Amino acid sequence: MTSLLRFTKGHGTGNDFVLYSDPAGDRPLTAPERAALADRHRGVGGDGVIRAVRSANLPEGAAALAEDPDAEWFMDYTNADGSPSEMCGNGIRVFVRYLLENGLATLDEGQSLPVGTRSGVRDVHRLADGFAADLGRWSLHGGEPTVTARALPVPRPGLGISIGNPHVVVALASEAELESVDLSEAPVLDPAPEAGANVEFVVPADPLVVDGVGRIRMRVHERGSGETLSCGTGAVAAALAVRHWAGPSAPTEWRVEVPGGVLGVRVFAAEDGEHAALSGPAELVFDGTLLV
Repeated sequence: MTSLLRFTKGHGTGNDFVLYSDPAGDRPLTAPERAALADRHRGVGGDGVIRAVRSANLPEGAAALAEDPDAEWFMDYTNADGSPSEMCGNGIRVFVRYLLENGLATLDEGQSLPVGTRSGVRDVHRLADGFAADLGRWSLHGGEPTVTARALPVPRPGLGISIGNPHVVVALASEAELESVDLSEAPVLDPAPEAGANVEFVVPADPLVVDGVGRIRMRVHERGSGETLSCGTGAVAAALAVRHWAGPSAPTEWRVEVPGGVLGVRVFAAEDGEHAALSGPAELVFDGTLLV
């Protein structure tokens, strides 16, 4: 039985999403339905689908409320193929913008809103020109798999990093090499992570640091979505990897250029270890209805 679904299209630096509201948790679209929504030829089109649901009304939300009772809203995020993902750095900024624009939450400039995700509660801070999300404690995780990609002449070493979701970052030698990588097919990791990984290819700028800010360029192949114009957690992973390689004198502020724009990354100390925050724009493009 089909019914009308009201949706909103949004993006953060070109990383685009289909969002819909389901406060009571009684409209959980199936994986094929979500994949159909994200289909760029037969659906709305997007790198993922985000359902806004109150944490109290879905099983995953119980852990969020136990962590922070103020985490009223849960970002139920799935990739373009309908598979669930732990976290989305661009998506969580767009999600908060969606809540605010639809009167589901209030957030003044300078204030923060806790949001439930599958990787835990994440605080999103409202800025004058966008939002910054504390993505929590990061870690070196996943080892150093070998990465093979089309149009790269030889396999390259990668560095596994977790930002609540898995990443492997690969350093390339030049801008030309970054442009030539063919990401129409997923890079092959050896050994292959059981849950897969997002793979970032990164080139440091020359000079690497200007006015205390590190600068890099990145392209990404996202698990379950393919190459995207931007990946928020991927930008954080890429900055952390370059910072790790650069050593203890590397900066804590980073400017990450992606095909869809520019993101900011800040690394800072917290009670439970070192956190990484991601800042950037969040735009809502249009609303519509669709038979689902």
